Amino acid sequence: MPPRHPAARRPAAGATVKDVARIAGVSAITVSRALSAPDRLAPETLERVRGAIRQTGYVPNLLAGGLRSARSRLVAAVVPTIAGPVFLDTIQALTDALDARGYQLMLGQTGYRDSREDALIDAVIGRRPSGIVLTGMMHSASARRRLVASGIPVVETWDLTSTPIDMVVGFSHERIGASVAAHLHARKRRRLAVISGDDARAARRKDGFVRAARKLGITEVPVQWVPAPTTLAAGRAGLQRLLAAHPDVDAVFASSDLLALGVLMQAQSMGIAVPAHLGIVGFGDLSLLAGVAPALTTVRIDASRMGRMAAACIIDRAEGREVAEPVVDVGFSIVERETA
Repeated sequence: MPPRHPAARRPAAGATVKDVARIAGVSAITVSRALSAPDRLAPETLERVRGAIRQTGYVPNLLAGGLRSARSRLVAAVVPTIAGPVFLDTIQALTDALDARGYQLMLGQTGYRDSREDALIDAVIGRRPSGIVLTGMMHSASARRRLVASGIPVVETWDLTSTPIDMVVGFSHERIGASVAAHLHARKRRRLAVISGDDARAARRKDGFVRAARKLGITEVPVQWVPAPTTLAAGRAGLQRLLAAHPDVDAVFASSDLLALGVLMQAQSMGIAVPAHLGIVGFGDLSLLAGVAPALTTVRIDASRMGRMAAACIIDRAEGREVAEPVVDVGFSIVERETA
């Protein structure tokens, strides 16, 4: 006779709001308030409720609550990638600022190709978050229409426009490119070039750089494109290709700090003195490159401030308050170091 197997266990019924309320010694309404508006409770009461939630393993039905109140307390952020470090400070600041007000962040990646935008935006809107934070401008006209029609607060970041979907906290890529060209020209660099990722924001920095260089009398500005997201290896290969065609280049504007570091490494391996014979400017001011020698000249963006301001805009709109400045330019600065 084959051995008997124990009957499959039936899942236990989940803990309820009433279970949490009973253990915490509060009302069910107080438990709900602890989940939806924790800042409205006394710290001791909030801690008792949270302790009871941990003890019971209670998981609230956020979707059902969101449908009843039209406030899910979930904010969706859409970024091109988390593989590179450039967006991480914004994501961290956004997470911290939302968490302090009882909101949680959900992250989605579009990649650098527009084809994934529509599907991701549809999935985000379908979950009815309290707000949506976008990295850059939405490229798809149909996705923009759906975002406007949804009525969900939207903040576009890492870019700037006078006609946002809803709100924007960012900076001008074109002005960054123009400022870098002027910076290099003021330091007697006359044979300028660009090594750039092939994404839309980097392309606008390139456009600003080339236009400004031409106004300064530099008629030829070679551009070497590399795939986004950019890497050290792409910077090395990009400089090698660039110098093979334009050996007289004396300064390179790279569209990211990682790309600029690859350019620097390749220059050193080729015996090219930096900055004596080749100036290099990056973008991002990544803290992980602080020990690079020679130190990298770069463009600094206050990415953390951008995340905090985006969170404040979303929370104000989600809670029915007017946003005083729906278009905010956080600006940028060129950090002059040894490479340029």
